[in-house]
Amino acid sequence: MTTKIRTQKGRAPLLGLAALALLPAGGAMADITIPTPAVTLPPISIGAGMRSSFTHTDATVDSNSSNDFALDSVRLYVNGSILPQIKFTFDTEYTGSAPAGSNTVEVLDAIARFEFSDKLNFWGGRFLPPSDRSNLYGPYYANNWKVYEDGVQDGYPMEASGRDNGAAYWGQFGILKVSAGVFDTPGTTGKSEVISAARLQLDFWDPEPGYYLNGTYYGEKDILAVGVAGQTEADKHAFTADLLMEKKLGNAGVVSFESEYARYDKLGGYGGFDGSYTDSNGYYALLAYLFPQQVGIGKFQLLGKYGTAKFDAGDADEYRQRTAEFDLNYVIKTFNARLSLFYKGAYLEGGLPDSRQVGLGVQLQM
Repeated sequence: MTTKIRTQKGRAPLLGLAALALLPAGGAMADITIPTPAVTLPPISIGAGMRSSFTHTDATVDSNSSNDFALDSVRLYVNGSILPQIKFTFDTEYTGSAPAGSNTVEVLDAIARFEFSDKLNFWGGRFLPPSDRSNLYGPYYANNWKVYEDGVQDGYPMEASGRDNGAAYWGQFGILKVSAGVFDTPGTTGKSEVISAARLQLDFWDPEPGYYLNGTYYGEKDILAVGVAGQTEADKHAFTADLLMEKKLGNAGVVSFESEYARYDKLGGYGGFDGSYTDSNGYYALLAYLFPQQVGIGKFQLLGKYGTAKFDAGDADEYRQRTAEFDLNYVIKTFNARLSLFYKGAYLEGGLPDSRQVGLGVQLQM
């Protein structure tokens, strides 16, 4: 990179007179070129994602039905490296429809990342704490469309979209991945309470490098992963165990099986139908098959999921929720472009309203 300084004839410093004398007699201007060092900025990557849907809902209460076009989520991703070992992540999300009418932008991730090796990594700020697999992949990297609506997933306490403010260590030791940290109890900033969180995971087939996870790899990996996680704060506890098995069948497609068991004892929890249920336990199982044939610009996938959860307010007031979901997905470019034709039924005991939904969702990401 060079900088040019323009001078008028006859006004140059004395040390430049000899050079000016060599100019043609008729020249009115001279260019003197002085090298300057190049400025190198840290590498920065910027991305974005969106999820939008149309949903028809039938509810048993007064036989009500509704049709809704929703902008479920818009996200902005920013990542940068200050040094090879020091990195920064900043992600935001616009939630236009969940909850309905929120129409707000919130900080998802703001992470100072000190990543020295596979075995030695420290994160601080706001991010997904050690928890279940479904929390660590989020809606954009889930296999099914109606994620976090079965009463089992996403039950740990959080500040925003599964995230908490705190610090954690994570590392990979062969097939073992470990993470542990301490985090603010949501809504108690300024007090002494903290949540302790930890996760252990074994990857028996292909490895899953990094801290965050996927709900599927669409055949890019053979996965057999088992994980357990727990969080505790005073006398409140939560525990989950999860499994992902995904196998490429050569030219016969890809089969996926995912399952989780969750137990929340006064810590977090789905909250039940009206948010007052502090204890819950339940499980879900998901089975999916990705067809090998290319149809147009993508491939079709069939998916089914069943979940059941029981909620307890500490007395005889309890109920059970059962959820069934069926998806026909059109996978164009893994998580960057896909369509989902979905059905979800939620069935609640104790006179609470059932509901059924049919809809179409689209996800784009870059």
